[in-house]
Amino acid sequence: MVTVSHPTGNANLRAALDGLEAAGLLECFYTAIATFPGNTFDKLGQIGPFNDFNRRAYSPALEIHTHLFPWLELGRLLATRLGLKRLTRHETGPLSVDAIYRSLDKRVANRLRRKRTQAIYAYEDGAAYSFEVAKQLGLSTLYDLPIGYWRASRKLLGQVATDHPDWAMTIKGMQDSEEKLARKDREIALADHIYVASSFTAKTLEDYPEQLPPVSVIPYGFPTPVTNRKYENAQGRPLRLLFVGGLSQRKGLLEMFQAIAPFGKRIELTVIGRLPEEACPPLNEYLAKHRYIESLPHREILRTMQQHDVLLFPSHFEGFGLVITEAMSQGTPVITTERTAGPDLITQGQDGYVVPAGSAEAISELLEELLVRPQTVAELGRAAVRTAAGRPWSKYGYELATSVAQQVTRYA
Repeated sequence: MVTVSHPTGNANLRAALDGLEAAGLLECFYTAIATFPGNTFDKLGQIGPFNDFNRRAYSPALEIHTHLFPWLELGRLLATRLGLKRLTRHETGPLSVDAIYRSLDKRVANRLRRKRTQAIYAYEDGAAYSFEVAKQLGLSTLYDLPIGYWRASRKLLGQVATDHPDWAMTIKGMQDSEEKLARKDREIALADHIYVASSFTAKTLEDYPEQLPPVSVIPYGFPTPVTNRKYENAQGRPLRLLFVGGLSQRKGLLEMFQAIAPFGKRIELTVIGRLPEEACPPLNEYLAKHRYIESLPHREILRTMQQHDVLLFPSHFEGFGLVITEAMSQGTPVITTERTAGPDLITQGQDGYVVPAGSAEAISELLEELLVRPQTVAELGRAAVRTAAGRPWSKYGYELATSVAQQVTRYA
């Protein structure tokens, strides 16, 4: 039996929990807020200001396994809404994301001593305390690393910041304290097994300086694919491109803007994402030349993907890139880089493209091909839907649960 810990929740966690529960492996799930039919958060989620609780919805079958510690997270959500940045400041704020992770980790560590479980499955930044206790109790420690290893991030993104100093303030992954970084390394050192969602993330772990635990690559699943996408004739109209994500040079924004600049009105670009806290003049200048949307509900983002020909996601450092699978499920082919899950998901030239990170020229060449042969958009898009249909989220959950069962048996 396995205990799972994650303070906030996301699509991959839901699939992991569903897979473990279906396999009869889930003992406990610890989190801050969870919405189940008829519970308090479900009722609050029906009220306008509390709609965000609907994003914490889980399968009803998980409710009997779930234990909630909501107060700090509720405080963080309230402070964020009120603009009380001092309380949520990175690492140091009493209601920061880091504080939420550490608090839940400590609570889970205390509970492990009282629960009958064989393993603890925990995520980056929320595993150190519980893994320490698990080791004392002889439990298996299973570690989920959703984004690339921090030393590789410092190396690769540090070079990006050096090459483009005017954009450096948008790269926020360089702010972690030495204490936090040491805790990340301690989590890896305590892990019996590491799970990642892309070959790129696995490769970044080569920078770990000590003996590395075994690593399994299990790519995430795709949302339910569309079945009725109709492709508008792209002949004689601009190619419609879309970017969705945080507006950071970590995502390769400069290369994206540079790649499309020569095409003028032959290309229309829509950008969806929140601006960085610190103003970036070059970013603002580029956005002024294109259609910019700060935020949309998730269902609207999926609908917007269907209204565009291609999703651009030229990231320099990405543990996976859920927008890739989301776009492909909507029949929208993707141009991404080798530093995402792209190589694990995309068959080059058949259902999308993978280009070298940092290469505006490679993106431009592909866009020119699509403009010359606009029918390729529909061909790639239909193939992307077939790819999505072959790997639903349930497949990720099944594969993860199968591997976890093997690890628990091995370390028992």
